This record gives sequence, structure tokens and C-alpha cells, in this order.
Amino acid sequence: MTTLDIIIWTCAYLIELGAVIYFTRATARRVAAALAGGAVAGLLGMGAVALGEARGWWHIPFASTLSFLPLFYIGLSISLTPIYLVTWRLARRFGWRGLAVFIGIVAVIGPPRDYLIAATFPKWMVFAPGVIPILADAATYVGMVAVGHATMRFIAGPASKDQLARTRLDAAQITRV
Repeated sequence: MTTLDIIIWTCAYLIELGAVIYFTRATARRVAAALAGGAVAGLLGMGAVALGEARGWWHIPFASTLSFLPLFYIGLSISLTPIYLVTWRLARRFGWRGLAVFIGIVAVIGPPRDYLIAATFPKWMVFAPGVIPILADAATYVGMVAVGHATMRFIAGPASKDQLARTRLDAAQITRV
């Protein structure tokens, strides 16, 4: 993986982030909280990459430039940020059950996504054989989504208290409408 590769996919994720901000109608506070969630989850992801490398579960060839790791971290953080705006909307609409289902889906979809990327771009990532790398990858996804969402919730508050949150109308309010 080259520095240019990271810059290109970071720019693509920035475009995705803009679209998610628009479609979720996120406030500036919620976007800032999601960025903080991405930063914290990015640290978790970097730790998982290092752990996977050390345990031999996967290998990600890093460029030997001084700017590579900071760029990789920034790209990872930006790529994670849209997820937290989506989990915010899911938690707002479906509560903790919706968030739990989303995390389960991410755990199932994440590893095949990474294996597809590794098969398509073998210079970016190589997985070791066996079930342990798959489980470690799934656990990494679960951890990044949970930690990032928790960070966003800590900073911006629960989704149910957001200004876009639905309120229940009582019978008197419904008849006046």
C-alpha cells in the first residue's frame, strides 16, 4: 500500500462522509462527535492491526516513510466516521436493539469485505489461513463500531435526546392537528 493509495481512499471516504452528513441531517455537534468517535475507533483499529501483525493473523505492508502511519490513521478514522452517523440514526429509530443488530451485521459482513479487498489488492493486506484471523477481524469490527458509537454518544448525548428525535403525541395534541 502506497501513500497515494491511502490519500485516494481517504478522499473517497470524505465524499462518503459528506453524503452521510447530508442524508442523516446531522448537526455540527453530532458530526464533531462522530469525528471524535472515528478518532478513538481509529486508535483501536491501529492497535488491532499491530496485534494482528504481531500474532501473525494478517500482514499489512507499510511504506517506510515517516508520513505513512499518520496518514493511515487519518484515513482509517475518516472511513469510520460515517458509520457512527448511521448508528446514531439507527439508535434513534430502533434503540439499543437496532444498534445490536447493526453490530452483528458488521461482524458478519466485515471479514468477507476485508478478505475480498485482500484478494483484489494483495499488496495491501494478506490474511493467514484459519478461522482465528476471521474471528479477530470480526472482533475488531465489533470493537470499532461499539467504541466509536459510545464515544459519539458520550460527546453529543443519546440519540433519543437529539433535536431530530421523534416525540410521542398525546391524544389531545393529535386532535388539535
